[in-house]
Amino acid sequence: MSLRAYSVLPGFGPALGFTLLYLTLLVLLPLAMLALRAAGLSWEQFWATVTAPRALAAYRLSFGAALVSSLVNVAWGLLVAWVLVRYDFPGRRVLDALVDLPFALPTAVAGIALTALYAPEGWVGRLLALAGVQAAFTPLGVVVALTFIGLPFVVRTVQPVLAALEPELEEAAATLGADRWQTFWRVVWPALVPALLTGFALACARTLGEYGSVVFIAGNLPLQTEIAPLLILIKLEQYDYPGAAALATVMLGASFLLLRVVHLLQRWSRVHDEPS
Repeated sequence: MSLRAYSVLPGFGPALGFTLLYLTLLVLLPLAMLALRAAGLSWEQFWATVTAPRALAAYRLSFGAALVSSLVNVAWGLLVAWVLVRYDFPGRRVLDALVDLPFALPTAVAGIALTALYAPEGWVGRLLALAGVQAAFTPLGVVVALTFIGLPFVVRTVQPVLAALEPELEEAAATLGADRWQTFWRVVWPALVPALLTGFALACARTLGEYGSVVFIAGNLPLQTEIAPLLILIKLEQYDYPGAAALATVMLGASFLLLRVVHLLQRWSRVHDEPS
């Protein structure tokens, strides 16, 4: 039988046509123009652009900071989700709403606020300075900004999975003599691993291209605290459109790879959740 016979909603043909048109105009055409811009360079020019020392330093900072911040968010995001799901306390709804603040807050505002807070004369920066640590205008500041941006992705991915866990499983483990740590590692943790991996990949993909919240706190020193999105913008300001497109192509490839990882993790999660 045809696919139309199984369609729950009518109008499969028009709906598919509008979907393809929408995706073509908003996704495929811009990406195609990016590829065409990069194609204006010869292979030698393209390779020289994307492997220049300044570009490699920007990649290291962008990818490294995204990885570190996502790992931090896996730990703290799990803790935040655990508190929001497992405990009822005054202000829980307010705290739950604050988790989504990085989604709604303009990234430039977040960058200015974080810079003021972690600068050497800021509230937190002053305390860090006493310990000989400088956060603002260093790679550490980039990690702080990306951690702020990526936290909601981990919390919102883990939270529904944690809420769906049946308390009877933990009660049964306690009845069989398991202590709290054994119950967590053998009952709760295996169910959370797929969600944590998905949240990690989503946070990493999101923070990889972050610009607004980082540009203020990073310091933007070439070869030291300059992120890849900023280098792309600099090339655009210098009217080096093919060079900017070449760097953007590298970032685009990395984003596609991360999205593919997310897709595989989600598929693995669905298989993992199916009863054997």
